[in-house]
Amino acid sequence: MKKRQKLLSLCALLILCAFLSACHGSRETSAFAVPDTFDESRSYEITFWAKNDTNKTQTAVYEKAIADFESAYPNIHVNMRLYTDYGRIYNDVVTNIATGTTPNVCITYPDHIATYLTGSNVIAPLDELFQHEKYGLGGSELRFDGPKQSEIVPKFLEECRLGAHYYALPYMRSTEALYINKTFVEALGYTLPDVITWDFIWEVSDAAAKKDENGNYLLNGQKTMIPFIYKSTDNMMIQMLKQLDAPYSTAEGDILIFNDTTRELLLTVRDHVLTGAFSTFKISSYPGNFLNAGQCVFGVDSTAGATWMGPNAPHLDIAADQIQDYELAVRPVPQFDPEHPAMISQGPSVCVFNKEDPQEVLASWLFAQYLLSDGVQIGYSQTEGYVPVTLKAQQNPAYQEYLSRKGEDNDLYYSIKIEAAELLMQYTDRTFVTPVFSGSASLRDAAGQLIEEVTKGVRRKKTVDDAFVDQLFSQINSLYRLDQISAQDLAAAKKDLSPLPGTAVGLLCAIAAVWVLMGVYWVSRVIRQKKKKA
Repeated sequence: MKKRQKLLSLCALLILCAFLSACHGSRETSAFAVPDTFDESRSYEITFWAKNDTNKTQTAVYEKAIADFESAYPNIHVNMRLYTDYGRIYNDVVTNIATGTTPNVCITYPDHIATYLTGSNVIAPLDELFQHEKYGLGGSELRFDGPKQSEIVPKFLEECRLGAHYYALPYMRSTEALYINKTFVEALGYTLPDVITWDFIWEVSDAAAKKDENGNYLLNGQKTMIPFIYKSTDNMMIQMLKQLDAPYSTAEGDILIFNDTTRELLLTVRDHVLTGAFSTFKISSYPGNFLNAGQCVFGVDSTAGATWMGPNAPHLDIAADQIQDYELAVRPVPQFDPEHPAMISQGPSVCVFNKEDPQEVLASWLFAQYLLSDGVQIGYSQTEGYVPVTLKAQQNPAYQEYLSRKGEDNDLYYSIKIEAAELLMQYTDRTFVTPVFSGSASLRDAAGQLIEEVTKGVRRKKTVDDAFVDQLFSQINSLYRLDQISAQDLAAAKKDLSPLPGTAVGLLCAIAAVWVLMGVYWVSRVIRQKKKKA
């Protein structure tokens, strides 16, 4: 009996030690506290994850920014890692949160940050850093000419506020634009208005889908014509709902997209897929390629994609002998009410990850802030149809000169690229962003998938009616687990209960394990005693 008791006690002790050892080895990070002074006697090595889709000019901007920053701060070394898309950055960050190996600075989106924030103290809140007298925005001890908080476009900065705190800095901004083969529109007998309505685009697209008796399209004489192609159908659905003031979601995370307005929009899409007037990037391919080959009338893409649009575009993805000459026009995305336009604001932001060493976080903050300096902002914005996020850079004489030279060549001063940037600056006050919460990225994907599934359903000769939409709502709700998103409950729980430290959790688990073993021992002892009496 004594041997069993000793063995049981030893097992309990080993379990307790194992739990405590696991807790000791965990990477629990405390909340970030801003140091009073930056320790420049030390060396720092920080990692920067950025997105680049083979655009060497953008890579050169990043490399120059790092070199110039390191010249100003010789004790800070920046290691850059480039990704081809934001989704891969997001996936790697989520994976690395679990191992405590996140980067120091990361190009990202607010939807992604909302997920990162589900981990305790993973992202450094920036409110105090903004206001720091020495190292904050426009701080006295900065070794570069950075913007003050008042010099960041307020609309763009507000997009980086999640709940009560700022968790990012805007880096670049874009919106969507409607790229139009004006030559085709006029050949069909229409005149382009300044703001295109949805009724106009559907009418012209249906007209462009007509064929002759030999199956050739009347408009271009070819066998191929997709009058209207939308690249990002998630933005398409989101903007249509916003323009109609229809439900999408609440800031608390309530999912409202499965409503009658969404149904009507999907059935309208169905009608124009049936005529052959509409398709999507995922189903058909990149709208710029069809536009440049004379096989499309309207293509919606980001203003950042302007350098691929037009027969003289600096970036072309089709063979030279396929390119058709035409006049390209740039307009805001289609609207239901042209007097009150609404268009989505998009583009990357920069977040700073919390680390055990506050000095390392401060070094990371200095680099993140440097990305908002005029040289970086202007240089990067000139690569595509992006707009600098600071009023300081937008009003810089160098940037104003760049805009004034629109059309001077088909490279740096490519007219369509500059027109796309001017479009966003003109409509900045009309832009919006969707509510951000843990799960908002899934909702965004679901919004686009609704349009994709309706389009595919029609093309596959399915009956797309109310019953189809009912089933689609259920499938999408389940596929993206939207019925499991309960940000409101999560927020309430966080408000009432602060998370226990990892050591406390481990200790409680160890104590529970010991009690379980003691209970097992007691039950077995009672059973043995009964057997003896029997």
